[in-house]
Amino acid sequence: MKKTLSLFLLFVLMAVSARANQTVKATDPNVSFTGRVERMADGAVRYDWVGTYLQTDFTGTAISARVSEEGESYYQVFIDGKLCGKLHFTGKDPHDVVLASKLKNCTHRLRLQKITEGEFGRTTIYSLTATGKGAFKAVAPKGRFIEVIGDSYTCGYGAEGTETSHFETKTENCDRAYACRIAHYFDADYAIVAHSGMGVVRNYAGKARRTMSTRYQLLFDDHDSVTYNFDQYKPNLVIINLGTNDFSTQAAPADYVNGYVRLINTVRQHYGDVPVLCVTPHSANIFLQAALQQLRQKVSGMKDVRVAEPMPNIVVKGHDIGSDWHPNWKGHQKIASTLIPVVATMTGWEMHDDL
Repeated sequence: MKKTLSLFLLFVLMAVSARANQTVKATDPNVSFTGRVERMADGAVRYDWVGTYLQTDFTGTAISARVSEEGESYYQVFIDGKLCGKLHFTGKDPHDVVLASKLKNCTHRLRLQKITEGEFGRTTIYSLTATGKGAFKAVAPKGRFIEVIGDSYTCGYGAEGTETSHFETKTENCDRAYACRIAHYFDADYAIVAHSGMGVVRNYAGKARRTMSTRYQLLFDDHDSVTYNFDQYKPNLVIINLGTNDFSTQAAPADYVNGYVRLINTVRQHYGDVPVLCVTPHSANIFLQAALQQLRQKVSGMKDVRVAEPMPNIVVKGHDIGSDWHPNWKGHQKIASTLIPVVATMTGWEMHDDL
């Protein structure tokens, strides 16, 4: 009788333990990834593009992820829409990382966002484990989607740095840069296809690396050359912010303009007649501004393609500058505030009164 009772109690404890912790693979339909990702046969998900984010609703007191990292990546963890920490992912071998703990035993929404560039690290997520009741539920898409193609400005290079500092991965944060700010303002999902130093046809200082026009076609930013199939999302708007690096040295405006038009055509080849906003970078020199004026004339007959007006001197020294003369988060706030009315006009999305 005692043996039977002991076995029964053991069974009960095992059942309670099973209910207390639930693990799901990264490819589980109750876990969503927004951005360009590779879903693997073993249930893992791998990616490197800046800004990629994971979401799920889980019920429990804690949430952890099994991950590995090629290089290093910084992440922000949001629980129920509130930032609860920043994490530094390293280590090639799979290991468990606690994302949040000491939560109320109820349903919470997790968003895990990669805020550094693919140049520095590629992440693999194998599974998520919830402690508590342990149930997982999918997060529905927002219904609005923006894709942003850009360079270091879009990546948030130095957004958390100071005017006297040089670049460090720990001070890069795309979420505090203009692109994510615009998406958050309009309550839109987003994907960022951006890499520092990239241009349309020429990179910073004429460096011989693949340009953003080439990278745009790829599943990974800086790992492998797998072609992206463009079926993971379809945006309502595409924003392009490229040109600063094309004109960092002497450049041929005609090459830039023709390359830009080819990029727009590539975007529409995959997404149809999606509206395209071409940003005039806040730091655009006279040569880039002249080239963008030529672009404005070139695309004048293309439906829903718009070249934004210049925003000269909007980012000022002593207040808006982060690392290596890039905008800090305050500068990005100004840039976003300049572009938000244009986005509203192009999409028909209503503005609200807390700009």
